[in-house]
Amino acid sequence: MNFILRTPIVLVGMMGSGKTTLGSRLAASLNAPFYDTDKEIEKIACCSISDIFYYAGEEYFRKVEKQVIDALLTDSIPKVIASGGGSFIHPEVRKVIKDKALSIWIKASAHVLLERVSRRSDRPLLETGDKRTIIEALTSQRYPIYSEADIIVTSDNHTHIETVKHIITAIQKYNEEDANR
Repeated sequence: MNFILRTPIVLVGMMGSGKTTLGSRLAASLNAPFYDTDKEIEKIACCSISDIFYYAGEEYFRKVEKQVIDALLTDSIPKVIASGGGSFIHPEVRKVIKDKALSIWIKASAHVLLERVSRRSDRPLLETGDKRTIIEALTSQRYPIYSEADIIVTSDNHTHIETVKHIITAIQKYNEEDANR
Protein backbone atom coordinates (compact mmCIF):
# COMPACT_ATOMS: atom_id res chain seq x y z
CA MET A 1 0.00 0.00 0.00
CA ASN A 2 1.37 3.39 -1.01
CA PHE A 3 0.04 5.27 1.97
CA ILE A 4 2.07 6.64 4.85
CA LEU A 5 0.30 7.54 8.06
CA ARG A 6 1.50 10.96 9.23
CA THR A 7 -0.69 11.66 12.25
CA PRO A 8 -2.44 9.72 15.01
CA ILE A 9 -5.87 8.39 14.12
CA VAL A 10 -8.61 8.02 16.74
CA LEU A 11 -11.59 5.85 15.90
CA VAL A 12 -14.77 7.01 17.62
CA GLY A 13 -18.26 5.56 17.69
CA MET A 14 -20.67 3.37 19.58
CA MET A 15 -19.85 0.13 21.31
CA GLY A 16 -20.23 -2.61 18.74
CA SER A 17 -19.37 -0.38 15.79
CA GLY A 18 -16.12 -2.28 15.23
CA LYS A 19 -13.55 0.24 16.46
CA THR A 20 -11.24 -2.35 18.04
CA THR A 21 -11.39 -4.91 15.24
CA LEU A 22 -11.13 -2.31 12.49
CA GLY A 23 -8.49 -0.35 14.40
CA SER A 24 -6.18 -3.34 14.78
CA ARG A 25 -6.59 -4.25 11.10
CA LEU A 26 -6.12 -0.64 10.00
CA ALA A 27 -2.96 -0.32 12.09
CA ALA A 28 -1.59 -3.55 10.61
CA SER A 29 -2.37 -2.31 7.08
CA LEU A 30 -0.59 0.98 7.79
CA ASN A 31 2.27 -0.63 9.73
CA ALA A 32 1.43 1.54 12.74
CA PRO A 33 1.01 0.74 16.45
CA PHE A 34 -2.52 0.08 17.70
CA TYR A 35 -4.00 1.02 21.08
CA ASP A 36 -7.43 0.27 22.49
CA THR A 37 -8.22 2.77 25.26
CA ASP A 38 -10.35 0.22 27.14
CA LYS A 39 -7.44 -2.25 27.20
CA GLU A 40 -5.06 0.53 28.32
CA ILE A 41 -7.47 1.45 31.14
CA GLU A 42 -7.73 -2.19 32.21
CA LYS A 43 -3.92 -2.38 32.40
CA ILE A 44 -3.78 0.70 34.63
CA ALA A 45 -6.68 -0.38 36.85
CA CYS A 46 -5.73 -4.07 36.93
CA CYS A 47 -9.38 -5.00 36.44
CA SER A 48 -12.08 -5.12 33.78
CA ILE A 49 -14.07 -2.15 32.52
CA SER A 50 -17.19 -3.76 34.03
CA ASP A 51 -15.47 -3.91 37.43
CA ILE A 52 -14.37 -0.28 37.16
CA PHE A 53 -17.97 0.78 36.42
CA TYR A 54 -19.29 -1.39 39.26
CA TYR A 55 -16.79 -0.46 41.98
CA ALA A 56 -15.70 3.07 41.03
CA GLY A 57 -18.46 4.34 38.74
CA GLU A 58 -18.66 5.84 35.28
CA GLU A 59 -17.30 9.23 36.41
CA TYR A 60 -14.04 7.64 37.59
CA PHE A 61 -13.84 5.58 34.40
CA ARG A 62 -14.22 8.72 32.24
CA LYS A 63 -11.48 10.47 34.24
CA VAL A 64 -9.04 7.61 33.65
CA GLU A 65 -10.13 7.37 30.01
CA LYS A 66 -9.26 11.04 29.47
CA GLN A 67 -5.84 10.51 31.08
CA VAL A 68 -5.17 7.55 28.79
CA ILE A 69 -6.17 9.49 25.66
CA ASP A 70 -4.07 12.48 26.77
CA ALA A 71 -1.08 10.18 27.30
CA LEU A 72 -1.51 8.42 23.94
CA LEU A 73 -1.68 11.78 22.15
CA THR A 74 1.21 13.53 23.94
CA ASP A 75 3.32 13.01 20.85
CA SER A 76 2.41 13.19 17.18
CA ILE A 77 3.77 9.73 16.38
CA PRO A 78 1.43 8.04 13.90
CA LYS A 79 -0.72 5.37 15.57
CA VAL A 80 -4.26 4.06 15.50
CA ILE A 81 -6.36 4.39 18.66
CA ALA A 82 -9.75 2.80 19.28
CA SER A 83 -11.50 5.00 21.83
CA GLY A 84 -14.33 4.03 24.15
CA GLY A 85 -17.87 4.69 22.96
CA GLY A 86 -18.41 7.59 25.35
CA SER A 87 -15.03 9.29 25.15
CA PHE A 88 -15.72 11.61 22.17
CA ILE A 89 -18.93 12.77 23.86
CA HIS A 90 -16.99 14.65 26.52
CA PRO A 91 -15.96 18.12 25.28
CA GLU A 92 -12.46 18.05 26.83
CA VAL A 93 -11.64 14.68 25.29
CA ARG A 94 -13.14 15.68 21.95
CA LYS A 95 -10.99 18.83 21.92
CA VAL A 96 -7.79 16.86 22.59
CA ILE A 97 -8.65 14.39 19.83
CA LYS A 98 -9.58 17.14 17.35
CA ASP A 99 -6.40 19.11 18.17
CA LYS A 100 -3.93 16.22 18.07
CA ALA A 101 -5.34 13.52 15.80
CA LEU A 102 -7.53 12.68 12.86
CA SER A 103 -10.91 11.53 14.19
CA ILE A 104 -12.87 8.89 12.31
CA TRP A 105 -16.42 7.97 13.25
CA ILE A 106 -17.12 4.29 12.67
CA LYS A 107 -20.86 4.58 12.14
CA ALA A 108 -23.30 1.68 12.42
CA SER A 109 -27.08 1.58 12.56
CA ALA A 110 -28.83 0.87 15.85
CA HIS A 111 -30.06 -2.56 14.73
CA VAL A 112 -26.55 -3.62 13.66
CA LEU A 113 -25.12 -2.35 16.97
CA LEU A 114 -27.76 -4.28 18.91
CA GLU A 115 -26.97 -7.46 16.99
CA ARG A 116 -23.23 -7.05 17.62
CA VAL A 117 -23.36 -6.12 21.31
CA SER A 118 -25.82 -8.92 22.07
CA ARG A 119 -23.00 -11.39 21.38
CA ARG A 120 -21.01 -10.10 24.38
CA SER A 121 -21.71 -9.66 28.06
CA ASP A 122 -18.98 -7.14 28.96
CA ARG A 123 -20.87 -3.92 28.18
CA PRO A 124 -21.52 -2.15 31.51
CA LEU A 125 -23.81 0.51 30.06
CA LEU A 126 -26.11 -2.24 28.76
CA GLU A 127 -26.42 -4.06 32.07
CA THR A 128 -28.97 -1.61 33.47
CA GLY A 129 -31.99 -2.36 31.28
CA ASP A 130 -33.35 -3.30 27.88
CA LYS A 131 -30.46 -3.31 25.38
CA ARG A 132 -32.55 -2.06 22.45
CA THR A 133 -33.89 0.90 24.46
CA ILE A 134 -30.41 1.79 25.73
CA ILE A 135 -28.81 1.53 22.26
CA GLU A 136 -31.54 3.70 20.73
CA ALA A 137 -31.17 6.31 23.49
CA LEU A 138 -27.37 6.36 23.18
CA THR A 139 -27.44 6.67 19.39
CA SER A 140 -29.92 9.56 19.63
CA GLN A 141 -27.69 11.31 22.15
CA ARG A 142 -24.29 10.52 20.65
CA TYR A 143 -24.69 10.54 16.86
CA PRO A 144 -24.93 14.34 16.57
CA ILE A 145 -21.65 14.60 18.51
CA TYR A 146 -19.91 11.79 16.62
CA SER A 147 -20.79 13.67 13.43
CA GLU A 148 -18.16 16.25 14.45
CA ALA A 149 -15.44 13.70 13.56
CA ASP A 150 -13.16 14.61 10.67
CA ILE A 151 -14.20 11.53 8.68
CA ILE A 152 -17.28 9.29 8.78
CA VAL A 153 -17.16 5.66 7.60
CA THR A 154 -20.11 3.28 7.83
CA SER A 155 -19.42 -0.27 9.01
CA ASP A 156 -22.90 -1.80 8.56
CA ASN A 157 -22.87 -3.93 5.43
CA HIS A 158 -19.19 -4.43 4.76
CA THR A 159 -16.56 -6.95 5.73
CA HIS A 160 -13.74 -5.79 7.96
CA ILE A 161 -11.38 -5.80 4.98
CA GLU A 162 -13.76 -3.66 2.90
CA THR A 163 -14.30 -1.22 5.76
CA VAL A 164 -10.55 -0.83 6.34
CA LYS A 165 -10.14 -0.08 2.62
CA HIS A 166 -12.92 2.52 2.89
CA ILE A 167 -11.18 4.08 5.90
CA ILE A 168 -7.85 4.31 4.06
CA THR A 169 -9.53 5.82 0.98
CA ALA A 170 -11.34 8.35 3.19
CA ILE A 171 -8.06 9.31 4.91
CA GLN A 172 -6.34 9.79 1.55
CA LYS A 173 -9.21 11.96 0.31
CA TYR A 174 -9.21 13.97 3.54
CA ASN A 175 -5.45 14.52 3.30
CA GLU A 176 -5.74 15.64 -0.34
CA GLU A 177 -8.54 18.07 0.51
CA ASP A 178 -6.59 19.32 3.54
CA ALA A 179 -3.53 19.97 1.36
CA ASN A 180 -5.68 22.05 -0.99
CA ARG A 181 -7.11 24.22 1.80
